[in-house]
Amino acid sequence: MATTATAQQTVKFIITRQDSPDSAPYKEEFEVPYRRNMNVISALMEIQRNPVKADGSRTTPVNWESNCLEEVCGACSMVINGKPRQACSALIDQLEQPIRLEPMRTFPVVRDLVINRERMFNALKRVKAWIPIDGTYDLGPGPRMAESKRQWAYELAKCMTCGVCLESCPNVNDRSSFIGPAAISQVRLFNAHPTGEMNKEERLEALMEDGGIEGCGNSQNCVRSCPKGIPLTTSIAAMNRDTTKHLFKQWFTK
Repeated sequence: MATTATAQQTVKFIITRQDSPDSAPYKEEFEVPYRRNMNVISALMEIQRNPVKADGSRTTPVNWESNCLEEVCGACSMVINGKPRQACSALIDQLEQPIRLEPMRTFPVVRDLVINRERMFNALKRVKAWIPIDGTYDLGPGPRMAESKRQWAYELAKCMTCGVCLESCPNVNDRSSFIGPAAISQVRLFNAHPTGEMNKEERLEALMEDGGIEGCGNSQNCVRSCPKGIPLTTSIAAMNRDTTKHLFKQWFTK
């Protein structure tokens, strides 16, 4: 029966490991001394310092990624007890044991819990998820964004490219070219910016291509799993409307 860590002197982990991108995954069990207020990252650090399995045999240190340790960078995404989330904000006291750690399988595994997010970054390049400022920096201050627009745009700007929304989306997989909810939401963000609006039509046309917004099945897993609470489905609905309007505009101007 699963128990919480507070009733134990040690915390038990079952970690899915993989030695290389092409090798088969396997599981190893570890027991880490319990400390109050531990998170998953601090437990992984313990295993790194002393890579000994629960049966007493030595192994190699587990590989994972982390940077900020305060749920800002998005690097430490992994599947914890079946749920994709950030390891830095996953507190041991709130997790059932044994704690199962796996890599996010939407992305290629590099080693152990380290994944390759290239698919996500390529999607952001595809929709030009940036503000083009070349040649404009010497023109003085740009136009102001209305406060009402700035407030909801700020919520979209919280995206940390963690990949959790892609991992939870059933339409993002190795058989699909779906661009994913994060990139669609970023189109809404940058199209709302007074300077980013210059590339509005390019971004909408990118969403209208194969693998674009038509790939969304409206499962709403993304908005439920987003660690930042970004209104991803609201953005998808807004971009669905904007791409439809853009399509009609193209028909009537031909």
